[in-house]
Amino acid sequence: MTIQASPTPAVQTDFLSASDAARLVARVGVVGVLRMIATAIEDDYLRWQDFDKSARTAAHSANGVIELMPVADARDYAFKYVNGHPINTRYGLPTVMAFGALADVATGMPRFVSELTLTTALRTAATSVMVAKRLARPDSRSMALIGNGSQSEFQALAFIALLGVRELRLFDIDPATSQKLLRNLEPFLHEFGATAHILPSVQEAVRGADIVTTVTADKAYATILHASMVEPGMHINAVGGDCPGKTELEAAVLQRAQVFVEYEPQTRIEGELQQMPADFAVTEFWRVLQGQAAGRTAAQQITVFDSVGFALEDYSALRCMHALARSAGLLAQIELIPTLDDPKDLFAMVRQAQAAHTALHADRKAA
Repeated sequence: MTIQASPTPAVQTDFLSASDAARLVARVGVVGVLRMIATAIEDDYLRWQDFDKSARTAAHSANGVIELMPVADARDYAFKYVNGHPINTRYGLPTVMAFGALADVATGMPRFVSELTLTTALRTAATSVMVAKRLARPDSRSMALIGNGSQSEFQALAFIALLGVRELRLFDIDPATSQKLLRNLEPFLHEFGATAHILPSVQEAVRGADIVTTVTADKAYATILHASMVEPGMHINAVGGDCPGKTELEAAVLQRAQVFVEYEPQTRIEGELQQMPADFAVTEFWRVLQGQAAGRTAAQQITVFDSVGFALEDYSALRCMHALARSAGLLAQIELIPTLDDPKDLFAMVRQAQAAHTALHADRKAA
């Protein structure tokens, strides 16, 4: 990898807080941000070969998982810290929480630190719709949304606003969660002339749907979608199965479908693919965008996007949110890296702080 020259590092690091990220999305509009992030992700997938890629590093516990997700090109290094703890709702915490950073490859200077909890939901939905534009039938107008938790609004809005879905068929094991989703979607449904209905079971929700999105939270080998429920021509957007020991689709669903993934070495470990033999054939989606592989090839074909989330998408979202926040004047600055008169004398920081402390103590004593 060739390292490019970099300007003199800034003393301060740009910072986007969770509350300012929400203000930014409110100013630009959820749909506008989804569109921008989807475009950024597609642009970066089109230069897939430029990036150093690896599967994320995961630390598993009884209640969940904590993961680190790095990626880099010749200019930028990015990483995300993210967890998945379904138990968190008992304590008033989100199931998924995240933050991340963009740094300069040439110097290692961190330029941007950001919340990524809200941004992760946005980038996941943006990735889903970017893929569905190539894999779902062009006339797709109905989507079953199985799992109506914290990511569901973003998935729904991406498919309504950016793909033309006009009917949402909702199911969650907690009816109150589906009602929450309906309340949040109401103004958007009116704006786009779409409808949403709560159905009493997964089977009834998916019956006749053009697209099925599964985004459940439990860390378990679950079978949310059975092969008997899958109809010819469906596109399945499997979002929730994103770590070892967590699935949503019956293996027979994959056997009936053409399966597409983000980064195969990671998806083999974490996605629906963990149920399948090592030689089960899949297509990395960047190959579709670059014209190296076909997407959907027939109206009756069943397609599956085994989405686990990949670091490149976080990099795309980070650079997009950084640019938007700068334009909106919503960036703060933090002193993350020390400023040194002599970069070889780190101890000077302690010496200077000690001198300042001693002087302050003397002034107080004299007073």
